[in-house]
Amino acid sequence: MGELKVAWSRELPSEPSSVSIIKDAAGRYFVSFVVETTDEPLSECDTEVGIDLGLATFAVLSDGKVIESPRFFRRAERRLRRAQQNLSRKDKGSKNRAKARLEVVRAHARVADARSGWAHTHSTMIVRENQAVFVEDLCVKGVARTRLAKSVHDAGWGMFTRLLEEKAARYGRVLVKVDRWFPSSQLCSACGRVDGSKPLSVREWTCRGCGVVHDRDVNAARNILAAGRAEGRNACGEMVGLPV
Repeated sequence: MGELKVAWSRELPSEPSSVSIIKDAAGRYFVSFVVETTDEPLSECDTEVGIDLGLATFAVLSDGKVIESPRFFRRAERRLRRAQQNLSRKDKGSKNRAKARLEVVRAHARVADARSGWAHTHSTMIVRENQAVFVEDLCVKGVARTRLAKSVHDAGWGMFTRLLEEKAARYGRVLVKVDRWFPSSQLCSACGRVDGSKPLSVREWTCRGCGVVHDRDVNAARNILAAGRAEGRNACGEMVGLPV
């Protein structure tokens, strides 16, 4: 291949033992290095966070912080539709069809890269800022079989929680998944009363037991935090380092 011009984002941690060049379906080349490295745990902190994942808003944290949903696929949907229509008009086996197919693949690759980079950025931020992270154990495959399938796949919940798991293990943090059947949206985080199920259109509700007005997502995140802490405590009331 000859000499290639490379823009290095950072230096390699050690001398590579092997180098592989990979070409993806979009015609892009990637260089993969095999290097020896060690993971250094982050310094401990005293903050913990519960995360409620959603579609209208990607995530709401128990401290009230809101992470808006980027909707990468939705924003690129018109461009993708035009590329697909252009491909459908080309004759099979022609060079123009091959070019049109490549444009479709590249458009999807741009969406996937943007989603992956965004997930890496926010998962790293959460793991760095919190000693323990508690998240609901969502059944992504089950939800993806409903009419919300396109939005669920666009959100990338599975990739986000997987990155949280990997980075928590790498940096010495604790990640606990709360049972998916835990009624986080029905429980009052102030008094503990189960107020009953509510349709997704209800974004704010008042507890009939103590009268506290709850934001649906913030209340759910706080309940996930409390449930995760309960699962992570031993009989003496101390936090234990659970396996991720």
